[in-house]
Amino acid sequence: MEAEDIWADIWHQEAHNSTAIEGNTLILQEVEKLLEEGRAVGAKPLRDYMEVKGYGDAARWVYGQALHPGQWQDNELVSIQEVRHIHHLAMTPVWTVAPHPHARDSEGPGSFRQHEIATFPGGMKPPPWTEIDALMLDWTRAANAIGEASSSTPWPEHVALVHNQFECVHPFIDGNGRTGRLVLNLVLGRLGYPPAIIYKRDRDRYLNSLRKADAGDPGPLGELIARSVTSNLYRFVMPAVAGPVKLLPLPALATRELSENALRVAAHRGRLRAVKENDGTWRSSKKWVADYVRSRHKRV
Repeated sequence: MEAEDIWADIWHQEAHNSTAIEGNTLILQEVEKLLEEGRAVGAKPLRDYMEVKGYGDAARWVYGQALHPGQWQDNELVSIQEVRHIHHLAMTPVWTVAPHPHARDSEGPGSFRQHEIATFPGGMKPPPWTEIDALMLDWTRAANAIGEASSSTPWPEHVALVHNQFECVHPFIDGNGRTGRLVLNLVLGRLGYPPAIIYKRDRDRYLNSLRKADAGDPGPLGELIARSVTSNLYRFVMPAVAGPVKLLPLPALATRELSENALRVAAHRGRLRAVKENDGTWRSSKKWVADYVRSRHKRV
């Protein structure tokens, strides 16, 4: 039950931020209502609700692979069939109300494109559609090599290379960004990591990192992914599994009402009981934070 609560929080945040990167206008509270209650609150375009619903359906399937992994096909981290399935789940709802205007009948959700794609800002030109089948086979080989003991590439950079390679192939006529981030999280989940949420505030940094990876430098994208994974460990996982007195980094104790910075200021001022490690990291506990919240408005 603790795990389900953790995944639910991540689910809302990822569905909101990943679709917002592509221009979706729903705010987080509207996303939560839609995913949890099936209610479309607000007055946004129907397309926006369907985008979030599809992304939420696909993300729930991806998370299920981490919660109940079972036996993966041929012991692979990811297969082409799973990539198609994720795209089908993510794009079917919005496709019913707003299909791609230039798509053929054979290019619907779950099917590879049969169109050429124009050059993107930054100079990246997706390959001809006739090469997609072969390139996706190469991509799955690279994806399934992540984490192998023989690899000399640090796993964040290896994951970044694979994510960028998917976006370069651009196998679908629409929805490649959303599908690529969902596939990224399928791989991370099967490696034992929480998902990486690319927040909408980091959109420009994310796109710039992809362009640098296009040019052969996966470092910035790998750092962005690794920081997101670490952040989700701090924000969602550690607080849920730690007892009331276990010392945690302040990011793991922050809430919407009480930010990490507010906790750090309180620790500096001696209002929040906390311990400063040799590396400068402040640690406190749920109990100490609760004590601080009860006393924060009292005179000292």
